[in-house]
Amino acid sequence: MRRFVIAAAASLTLAACGGSNADADGDGEISMEEAAARSADMVRPQPGKYRATVEFVDVSMPGAPQQVQDMMRSMFDKEAQSHEYCLTKEEADKGFEEMARQAQDSNSDCTFEKFDVDGGSIDAVMNCKAEGQGTARMVMTGTGTETSSEMNMTMNGEGPDGQTMTMTMKSSQQRLGDCDA
Repeated sequence: MRRFVIAAAASLTLAACGGSNADADGDGEISMEEAAARSADMVRPQPGKYRATVEFVDVSMPGAPQQVQDMMRSMFDKEAQSHEYCLTKEEADKGFEEMARQAQDSNSDCTFEKFDVDGGSIDAVMNCKAEGQGTARMVMTGTGTETSSEMNMTMNGEGPDGQTMTMTMKSSQQRLGDCDA
């Protein structure tokens, strides 16, 4: 499940303007490559020092004993974190396209059911499956500028053993200034 969350975060950087027809080949699915091509019109983040924060809002595992659900919530609470990083000009110029390629190179297979970006907002649904790890459907909405982003994500996943999990999280990125030399 963690791999799916990483793929989602990587695929949804600072969104901005554009139209909504990302399914270039008309096959009913939007591949990572189609989303990357579609996102060429999206705003690129400014280079600089950023703070990224991920907050796990809720985790539920229907059918699991309450003790297991509480343990899962406490695991994610401990992992909710902020970290700072430096985004170079070269990385900023690559934007979403490079992130999508990196996510696609992992052993998870993700496609978008929906990928709409318009006026600084994004509304997307991504479906992923990873061999031996299960499937996940992520609904993502958010806004972004050249210096910040806010994203809400809800992931419904099913493991290879049929166990289901729903995870809701919020993520944000904020430019703090120039990178330290």
